Formats: sequence, C-alpha cells, structure tokens
Amino acid sequence: MKIPTSLKHKPVIVCENYENVDGRDAYHSNAKGLSLGLAQWNDRGNVDISAKVWRYTGEKWSRQSEELPLHRLVDLNILLCRTLQYFREAYRYEKLYDPENPRIDRVGLQGDAMTVEVCTDNERIDEDIRLFRDALAQNDEFLSERLKVLSSLLKELNY
Repeated sequence: MKIPTSLKHKPVIVCENYENVDGRDAYHSNAKGLSLGLAQWNDRGNVDISAKVWRYTGEKWSRQSEELPLHRLVDLNILLCRTLQYFREAYRYEKLYDPENPRIDRVGLQGDAMTVEVCTDNERIDEDIRLFRDALAQNDEFLSERLKVLSSLLKELNY
C-alpha cells in the first residue's frame, strides 16, 4: 500500500511494507508504513524533517498516524535503551523499583538532562510495572533483533 503524498507530511524516504515487520503485529498491523519527510507543521522558510508512522483502518488513512521530529525519535530510542538496561537489574527490588527513589537515571542532553524514572503517580504502578516487565520479556526477540541492527548501523556511522 502506497503512503499518501498529498497530506501535510511530505514523505521523502519511506518503508511501505512496515505492516509486515511490525513486531507481534507483523502481517496484521494497521501501521502500514514509516516515512521520513518534511514535517506537517512546517512554516514557510522554516523547514523541519520528521518521522511518521502511517496507520490505515482498512478504509482510510487514520488520524492516529503519528509524526515525530527526528530528535524525538532518537530520544525514544535512548529512553528504550535505558529502560531495557534498568529492567536487567530490576529484579533486585521487591516491587521492581524503589518507591523511595523512583529515579532511574538522568541522561545528559544539550545542557540539561532527560530524567528517566518509574511513574509513581500511576495508582496501579505495582501491577503495571510487572505487566510492563513481562511484555518486555515477551517482545525480547523483536527488540533484540532491531537493536542489534541499530547498533551495527551506528558503528558503521562511527557513533
């Protein structure tokens, strides 16, 4: 299925078969494609690029399609990697976290830091963190494969 080019986000680089590789939803996903292109919020003379996940309901392109600036895409990967690292040792805590100190890390980025912490404002955090851990374990194969590819590409780019 072809990603639309007549909408505000203007695709430049696309993956139009994303539904075939979308983790557990592969071949059954409503996320039909990914694109890197010109952001939908661009103003004249001020051009940003973004990543977009294209969803299709079976009848039309969905308003649930997401567009992300590229730095947020990288930030999400940083958050994911730090989370995976945390859960390797989380078994040490009875509740999988320390209620007295829910902060996991502060990742320095351009003069400040991204605070990574367990969301203790969640009323059901004790249950939800276990469900989250279990979901990470169930998706380990999909995540590991992609992270190995990402690691290899980053090394090729000298990062």
